[in-house]
Amino acid sequence: MIINIKKMKDNRVPHYYIGNNGYEARKVVSGFDLSYNIGTAVTYLLRAEKKHAKPTECIKKAIAHLEFELEKIDELKNK
Repeated sequence: MIINIKKMKDNRVPHYYIGNNGYEARKVVSGFDLSYNIGTAVTYLLRAEKKHAKPTECIKKAIAHLEFELEKIDELKNK
């Protein structure tokens, strides 16, 4: 039996990480070469409306990662 890997749906990626246009959050983040904290914040924001009825928790997590990034920038600036 031959399996065409490209045609298989990647079940490892939850539906809330895939946009209406088929873009996956991880590929968007990777395509922009974002840092870990900024990429994580973007991912939380992209999934927020799809994962929860109220996106508040995802937005708070995104804000926390943006604050982590600002702290990292400040630490590097003060070295």
